[in-house]
Amino acid sequence: MKKKIHPKMFLLKVVCSCNNIMYIYTTIKKNFSVDVCYKCHSFYTGKQKISNTKGRIENFKKKFSKINYN
Repeated sequence: MKKKIHPKMFLLKVVCSCNNIMYIYTTIKKNFSVDVCYKCHSFYTGKQKISNTKGRIENFKKKFSKINYN
């Protein structure tokens, strides 16, 4: 790799709203906070809600089945 063309990397502290602290390497110099992380996001915790799509599809078909496109 070429010398003196890459930006300096800093160890950054990221704080989540659930008080989880993560450390990452980045080119920014200041610490910041995030709303969700891998410990509190519903996808990663397994607590996500699956909507009932059957009723939504039936409502769509009922609504648009009366339209004649010919």
